[in-house]
Amino acid sequence: MKLAVVGGGSTYTPELADGLGRLRKSLPVDELVLVDPVIERLEPVGAVVRRILARYGHPARVVLTDDLDAGVEDCDAVLFQLRVGGQEARAQDEEWPLDCGCVGQETTGAGGLAKALRTVPVVLDAAERVRRAAPNAWIVDFTNPVGIVTRALLDAGHRAVGLCNVAIGFQRRFAAMLDVAPERLRLDHVGLNHLTWERGLYLLDEHGEPGPDLMSTLLAEHGPAIAEDLELPVELLRAQGTVPSYYLRYFYAHDAVVSAQRHSASRAQQVAAIERELLELYADPTLDTKPELLERRGGAYYSEAAVALVAALLGTSTEESDRVQIADVRNNGTLPFLPDDAVIEVPSRIDANGATPLPVAPLGPLHSGLIAHVAAYEELALDAALRGGRDRVVTALLAHPLVGQYDIAEALTDRLLAAGKEHLPWAR
Repeated sequence: MKLAVVGGGSTYTPELADGLGRLRKSLPVDELVLVDPVIERLEPVGAVVRRILARYGHPARVVLTDDLDAGVEDCDAVLFQLRVGGQEARAQDEEWPLDCGCVGQETTGAGGLAKALRTVPVVLDAAERVRRAAPNAWIVDFTNPVGIVTRALLDAGHRAVGLCNVAIGFQRRFAAMLDVAPERLRLDHVGLNHLTWERGLYLLDEHGEPGPDLMSTLLAEHGPAIAEDLELPVELLRAQGTVPSYYLRYFYAHDAVVSAQRHSASRAQQVAAIERELLELYADPTLDTKPELLERRGGAYYSEAAVALVAALLGTSTEESDRVQIADVRNNGTLPFLPDDAVIEVPSRIDANGATPLPVAPLGPLHSGLIAHVAAYEELALDAALRGGRDRVVTALLAHPLVGQYDIAEALTDRLLAAGKEHLPWAR
């Protein structure tokens, strides 16, 4: 079995290697190809990946290359974890929206749109090359903004599934709080990528059947700790009876976030510093485990989610629980207030045919209204990413609930295009 990682020089990649080592029975990879144009990052990352796999006794051959076409040839699955423009572009995405009074964030709002505009064309080009070199390969997209990028891939006819680590992160934390095995805990997770809520928690019995909903117990016993981690009032969680994704803070506490961002180092600056330190650690020839610092980089449990998803797609999974996973998939009537071709993030059945969303209980207007609003923005954002044009950028921003005012959308567009000329040929 051959697995390729496009963006393999990412500091995330040793997390993936650790998962491949631990979960070898589920996903018996013979060859792991790390593809990245930045050789000075790829080499130290690839070296520690080899050491981690060796420590687990994993026999996979690890290949490092900057040649995407050769790297993905005859692959069974390809993981996309790209960051077009690197941390420098991310830093810009998080800075200039603040000048217009808007949240500076890399996956939502104006910064998220900037990332989508420069990312979608690059991902689609890479996917076309995968299709030529390995026509039967599955593409698993971890590249943000995952919902928009996954829809672009599906619209272009690629065999693709989107993946985010938010749900598995909640599952692991809730399982620890309730003192149960994570694989026995199923989440009622619903929404769009980075716009989701956990509405219920169900403990599976020995036959895989869900028991009573444990959400009220969780909020009663652990609500304050969860709310503190999300930086949201516990009253909000208890009033809704849900645990929102931490990305909902940008909506529920927008002004407070903007104020805090104006007076603190950006997340991009923090991550850049962490990455520099990680690369120094990876260069140590004695390091053969993922360092604790990697947890602060983000992407926790990415390896478990990715291995489980690929294993289920390729039919090598040894766990029945892998058959149902939370993924980014076509709506196809699951949320009746959205178009069928929208991409949603819900529990899905995973098999050799891809990911099929499972039925979802109806959503009330508090949640469905915001989901529909952001889904409309995502449709317009994808149109702007595919066809370019200043007017399309303004329209997408005008549709976003974190912008919504014409003069602000105009000002943000000017800043976005000025900052993004290097990666947006049509904006030059």
